Amino acid sequence: MRWLRRQAQRFGRARALSVLLLLALVGVRVADPGPMEELRVRTFDSFQLLSPREVTQRPVVIVDIDDRSLNSLGQWPWARTRVADLVTRLGRLGAVVIGFDIIFAEADRLSPDVAASEFQGLDDATRERLRSAPNNDQVLAQAFRQTRVVLGESGVPTPGQNQTVPQPTHGVGMLGTDATPFLFEFPGLLRNIPLLEGAAAGLGLISIKPERDGIIRRVAMVMRAAGNPLPSLSTEILRVASNSEALLIKADDLGVSSVKLRGFEIPTDRNGQIWVHFSHHDPARFVSAVDVLEGRVPADRVAGHVVLIGTSAVGLLDTKTTPVDPVVPGVEVHAQILENVLGHSTLSQPNFATAAEIVVALVVGGVIVWLVPVFGPLVIMLFGAVIAVVIAGASWYLFTAQRLLIDPTFPLVSSFFIYIVLVFTNYISEQAQRRRIRSAFGQYLSPALVERLAKSPEDLVLGGEVRSLTVMFSDVRGFTTLSETYKNDPQGLISLMNRLLTPLTNAIVNRQGTIDKYMGDAIMAFWNAPLDDPAHEANACNAALDMMEEMRELNVARRAEAEQGGAPFIPINIGIGLNTGNCVVGNMGSDLRFDYSALGDSVNLASRLEGQSKTYGVPIVLGSNTAQAVKDKFAVIEIDFIRVKGKTEPEIVYAVFGREDLLHSPQFQALRDLNIALLAHYRSRDWDGALGSIEKIRATDGEGRLAECCTIYEKRIAAFREQPPGADWDGVFTLTTK
Repeated sequence: MRWLRRQAQRFGRARALSVLLLLALVGVRVADPGPMEELRVRTFDSFQLLSPREVTQRPVVIVDIDDRSLNSLGQWPWARTRVADLVTRLGRLGAVVIGFDIIFAEADRLSPDVAASEFQGLDDATRERLRSAPNNDQVLAQAFRQTRVVLGESGVPTPGQNQTVPQPTHGVGMLGTDATPFLFEFPGLLRNIPLLEGAAAGLGLISIKPERDGIIRRVAMVMRAAGNPLPSLSTEILRVASNSEALLIKADDLGVSSVKLRGFEIPTDRNGQIWVHFSHHDPARFVSAVDVLEGRVPADRVAGHVVLIGTSAVGLLDTKTTPVDPVVPGVEVHAQILENVLGHSTLSQPNFATAAEIVVALVVGGVIVWLVPVFGPLVIMLFGAVIAVVIAGASWYLFTAQRLLIDPTFPLVSSFFIYIVLVFTNYISEQAQRRRIRSAFGQYLSPALVERLAKSPEDLVLGGEVRSLTVMFSDVRGFTTLSETYKNDPQGLISLMNRLLTPLTNAIVNRQGTIDKYMGDAIMAFWNAPLDDPAHEANACNAALDMMEEMRELNVARRAEAEQGGAPFIPINIGIGLNTGNCVVGNMGSDLRFDYSALGDSVNLASRLEGQSKTYGVPIVLGSNTAQAVKDKFAVIEIDFIRVKGKTEPEIVYAVFGREDLLHSPQFQALRDLNIALLAHYRSRDWDGALGSIEKIRATDGEGRLAECCTIYEKRIAAFREQPPGADWDGVFTLTTK
């Protein structure tokens, strides 16, 4: 028992579930529901489209009652004497058998005796001469007797009125089990007039039962109509052509297996149908009826051929759909059936086909069940692709070389489902493992690191990589003063902090940023790690502007709340510093606890820039690398050339005030040009020119964006006038505070 439990654990739930699914799919294949059959026959249709039957011989000629014939000889139905002329001429040209895809269900209304009875104003002598003239149907029957003609009959869904008339047959025999229960059945039969049927050499059903989608793929060679087994038109033509006295239906308990005639044994499915290998519509099969009647068809075009008489005329056309043609005349389908049988090119779905499909599905599915947990989904995907090519290739070879229909879709579809189930169950198992990791380490490590460890436990090591990052520091201005108002309400302060940090965090994350840490009211974040972000400078600037918009909305809401509650309102303002440069980013800390963080000189500079946002009175301060990357997309203005505390290298710093719409506004363009002039005068020691630029800036800067910067430069200029800078002064201002 313990051994069985261990083996079951080794086998795994995913494999067990996949085996059950495979067995269930086999059961579905045996049941063969409609959708599965539809998929199978559509696959066989695609084979025929890719490789339609090539017409190398044309043993069948179609005499077409086409529009040209009707225009020349008059509308249909023609007088039976004209049809008799057509039959006689075809017989003289050497037709082997003439088959009609037409039913003569009523007596000819153009016969002389009918005219004698129905025409008005005739004298007695004329009527008598008409009555003594040969009947048109008799003339046609006589033409039938002089050659070999097979007339078509049609199965109908209701019993006909002439079902009591004896059906002339030439015998349908059975070999083995009674085949009639397996044959398609029509309750009624639309027949020709008895005079013509008695003169014909054979009678066959022209009814072709399309499949559910209306496409002709399989055609019954024998059917039941009005209770009797009857051959199809094609089968009867073959019987007459081979001088067979009867046809034999071979059947067993599984159904019909073949139809036998002298010189032919036609394999069929259990319902007596053959799979037709169709060619494209071939105009060379057709000759016009008027050309036959007027002697324009050479004898070698008809001699030794089976002739089918049908119509393609508009209004008379009986159209069918085949796998290779959307519309063909129904008579051409009968011609293609005869070509298939006479050319031994019919398709067949052998009795072992279903068993072969199931065996292949079991073998391939079993291999996938065994190998997926061992090699993983990618390797098995490649293996599955190879197997799919082999299965599809084998099916294609059997179709093209052996004319066998072996369905590749069931093994492929079943294997695909097995693969999906295995991958899905393995995914569920991995997710459960990740949840266990999160549960075990979530209270000790940061959530970001826990998530990364859940996906890649092998990353549980110290170390990092050098990447170009855009780093952000943000801080609340006057947070100490704000906190004092909550000294008796610490919970209120926590609520305010959450209310503050939530929209700021969302603004960063929504712009693809990574939150490094919270430091009280401050946030550190960066872009371009751990995921690559080619536009990290622009995303960081967009996030900073979004954060300012969030603060404005928060202050509007807080002001309304304060006024409603009668409490003092203290606005919350933040300063942001952004800088771009190479940093080390990765898991940093100790062996006991570490976080995914960034370190480097660029990080330190970003922190210093955030502090200077208050000094210069601008909300967002950029380092030079960040500014150069975004200057064509954002409203950026250079504000100073400084050396921050703790650094020896100076840095040109900028302020960003808005996006591209502000950048291209005339007012901002003018303000930026004046600021450029101010800095040029200042760095060239032209104090009067600098002060003149400051006056113009204040006149232009209606929103006071550079008001504090102008004040700073005024104070510096006043100090430099009292104590001018040295000869080596390069315009850099060294900060003494962070």
